[in-house]
Amino acid sequence: MNLRKIIHVDMDAFYASVEQRDDPTLLAKPVVVGGKPNSRGVVCAASYGARKFGIHSAMPMAEAFRRCPHAVFLPVNIPKYHEVSLQIRQIFMTYTPIVEPLSLDEAFLDITGSTSLFGSARTIGLTIKQRIQQELNLTASVGVASNKFLSKLASDLQKPDGFVIVQPNRVQEFLDPLSVERIWGVGKKTAEQLHKLNIKTIRDLRRLEQGYLTQLFGVSGSQLYQLAQGIDDRPVESDRVAKSIGRETTFATDIVDRDVLETELLKIAVDIGRRLRKESFRGKTITLKVRYADFRTVSRSHTLSQVTDLDDVIYKEACNLFREVSLKQPLRLIGLTLHNLTDKFERQLSLFSEPQKDNETLTKVIDVLKEKYGEKSITRARLL
Repeated sequence: MNLRKIIHVDMDAFYASVEQRDDPTLLAKPVVVGGKPNSRGVVCAASYGARKFGIHSAMPMAEAFRRCPHAVFLPVNIPKYHEVSLQIRQIFMTYTPIVEPLSLDEAFLDITGSTSLFGSARTIGLTIKQRIQQELNLTASVGVASNKFLSKLASDLQKPDGFVIVQPNRVQEFLDPLSVERIWGVGKKTAEQLHKLNIKTIRDLRRLEQGYLTQLFGVSGSQLYQLAQGIDDRPVESDRVAKSIGRETTFATDIVDRDVLETELLKIAVDIGRRLRKESFRGKTITLKVRYADFRTVSRSHTLSQVTDLDDVIYKEACNLFREVSLKQPLRLIGLTLHNLTDKFERQLSLFSEPQKDNETLTKVIDVLKEKYGEKSITRARLL
């Protein structure tokens, strides 16, 4: 049987590492990316220095500050991380067109057909890892195996700066000693159930009958059985289109002023528009999300007559949706998401096609200026 050769690349503490790379004075300091320590946001990334204090992703910023008050707390800079992610993806594409990004900082690569050109899977994996280090001054952990499950597991075992190969004839030797929590789908509740049955390692799980696991966990029981044997037939999906692009803001203090909130919506719309254009996407459905002071969350959606990537169109529709929202209570969060994305589109002719074309030209000019002179070099003002 001709086994696939799959690589999983996972950048190490990506957001924090990019910040430390761009400001070498941060290298010896614990760095937390997520905002101000007194904000109500959560940690998006923590450097390995910060992790020594027990700080991890999704932890409240206030808790991160309590654990390490001398850490450097930085805001999230998605446009910068996105740009670096595109540079990493260009390295991937040198070796295979079959790349499936999972997020800005990790991806699967199917290099089955690439070994005749670039050498063994080991050689390709090491070369990618070395190029990321040499060209971008960042470290990545890499796993090489015959399927997605094993390669992702391998990339996580020796972080940071890890490199692990799972040989096809040593899969069970690799899997058996690992805890059952390492298997996809084994969360806290499933782990507790397995521990009650004295199932603590993958070896323990592998010895159970598939029918018994299905009886305990339904359809997911069959998946647990397969993964415990190292079986995962899912292909790397290079043509997967992002389902949505969005952003939301959690305020330091609750806000009830509609003008202030609409100004924040403008910032979000501009950010989403630029990300769409950078990835050559356009979207058709706009969703507004608000969260009140009492944590009640409300959303409103509208589907456009044609796809768009223009800031002004996104903002105008967002404001229309926002006017349907009650402000009897202040808001703690506001956000926008564009759904139904496509990278294939045709211009729809209309009486207003020329003004729209001018708008697109202006938008592209603004993108170029920001790219050259920085995000704050030019800003959009509210015109509604």
